[in-house]
Amino acid sequence: MSLDAILSRIDDQLPHAIDRLTGLLRIPSISTDPAYDDHCQRAADWLVSDLQSIGIDAKKRETPGQPMVVGQMDGPGPHLLFYGHYDVQPVDPLDLWNSDPFDPKLEDTPAGRVIRGRGSSDDKGQLMTFVEACRAYKDVNGTLPCKITFFFEGEEESGSPSLIPFMKDNAAELGADIALICDTSMVSPGVPSIASQLRGMLKDEFTLHGPTIDLHSGHYGGPALNPLREISRIISTFHDDTGRVAIDGFYEGVHEVPADLLRQWEGCGFDEETYLSSVGMTQPHGEQGYSTLVQQWARPTLEINGLWGGYQGAGTKTVIPAEAHCKITCRLVGDMDPDVLRERLRAHVEARLSPDARITWNNDLDGSAAAVMNTKRPEFELARQALSDEWEREAVLVGMGGSIPIAGFFKEILNLDSMLIGFAHDDDAIHSPNEKYNVESFHKGMRSWARILDRLSAG
Repeated sequence: MSLDAILSRIDDQLPHAIDRLTGLLRIPSISTDPAYDDHCQRAADWLVSDLQSIGIDAKKRETPGQPMVVGQMDGPGPHLLFYGHYDVQPVDPLDLWNSDPFDPKLEDTPAGRVIRGRGSSDDKGQLMTFVEACRAYKDVNGTLPCKITFFFEGEEESGSPSLIPFMKDNAAELGADIALICDTSMVSPGVPSIASQLRGMLKDEFTLHGPTIDLHSGHYGGPALNPLREISRIISTFHDDTGRVAIDGFYEGVHEVPADLLRQWEGCGFDEETYLSSVGMTQPHGEQGYSTLVQQWARPTLEINGLWGGYQGAGTKTVIPAEAHCKITCRLVGDMDPDVLRERLRAHVEARLSPDARITWNNDLDGSAAAVMNTKRPEFELARQALSDEWEREAVLVGMGGSIPIAGFFKEILNLDSMLIGFAHDDDAIHSPNEKYNVESFHKGMRSWARILDRLSAG
């Protein structure tokens, strides 16, 4: 049967697809809170049942944490591994929701109709676009166009503690030609996108110790070392006046954006003024000499995420605190090595300590390198053409400012390149109250995946 018949099937079945999605959204599968463990099990069971209804050999696979869902279906074309996650973020603060976060609703908004509810965009709605595309393909043709492994995780929102051990133990079963990841967004409304690079992450935290106890500022103010003043002095050396990180060797492994990719980014429809004004800013404050988009996608950062110490209650308490604390994250790009960078960051701090100051580091925090996709693989151009056909607008290869470690894990553990394709919008309020997913994203996302499957199976 023709692709047109499959797309028509998707159009005709849209109300039923939305009903299925809302059924999944009603399950409060919050992986971070043990009180919701049974609900995570329910969500995994729901997905197994739904995949089985399409004819996919799907099973719930237990782990020390939340279960994985793995499904397989043979087909004539290439072997694809599709990844998504069924767990969701907590809903706090609940009083900021306009409706029950686990009673999903269709709402009309100035930007179009949306599906409102926790997980609608991150990641249940995105996950189901692919499942529904496969359902339509199977309904029309009786089979899928290629071999597909479905791999759904239940701990993505809680750090994925079971993911790496599961992948290592089941590497042969999860092997494929390429991985597809849906947990991403479009660069601008109506502009289909394929992520070609993701920034990595380095986390660190330190405590700066001064006097052995909190001191009376009348007795010791002046001669005593004040850890808050000391830590402020040190972190002020992290950047120069142009916004460039001033740690020796910080930019080792950073590469400039190739000219052809930069041209795509410049024409992708990104609105800098809207991006900045939506959060109350009038101008970018990052590394000078680079556009806002390049700063977000292709330049590394060092951010102070938390800084505290001393008395923080009501009124005044005249103390010099015994210690001060700092939380740091760095976004990494290119070939930056998080382990090497951690050593350089710590050396920078420790070299600037005053006499009588000492420092302790949190050694339980991790880091992950950036992921740069192999866009020379033919699948990228085939998918880009399919997306362009559906959205009637040239699809673009984009960067991403955030970090999605699964892409790196697929490469490291399974030796799989990944394509990241999703249909979320920046205003979907993921992780926040009143999360939503545009009905257009859900509908055209299904149609997009059908086109992609059709292109990839044809070669």
